[in-house]
Amino acid sequence: QVKLVESGGGLVQPGGSLRLSCAASGFTFNHYQLGWFRQTPGKEREGVACISRGGGRANYLDSVQGRFTISRDNNKSTVFLQMDNLKPEDTAVYYCAARRTILSAEPNCDSNEYEYWGQGTQVTTSS
Repeated sequence: QVKLVESGGGLVQPGGSLRLSCAASGFTFNHYQLGWFRQTPGKEREGVACISRGGGRANYLDSVQGRFTISRDNNKSTVFLQMDNLKPEDTAVYYCAARRTILSAEPNCDSNEYEYWGQGTQVTTSS
């Protein structure tokens, strides 16, 4: 049974940091690209960051570039999202997701390409 379980969300003041984790099971983790997505009520889900199978390449949403860092630990089947200098507009439910790809594939943050999804974790940035 495939499972993706996010953790680490919460309430943080503007300028603060959070680190999200997503523990995966039920599939061969290093055969999959991983991505973080977010969604607010009434808006489309958007790709925040995505990472290649080996972890050496990543792509980011323009608005989070330089503030967020995606990483993965293939030995522990876990993907992370370090979020620094958080802003109120980062408030959303954050989801991790996985898509099976060939090893050389560039990271793709299109949510339509992803097969497996977690249940989401709320991140709220507010003073």
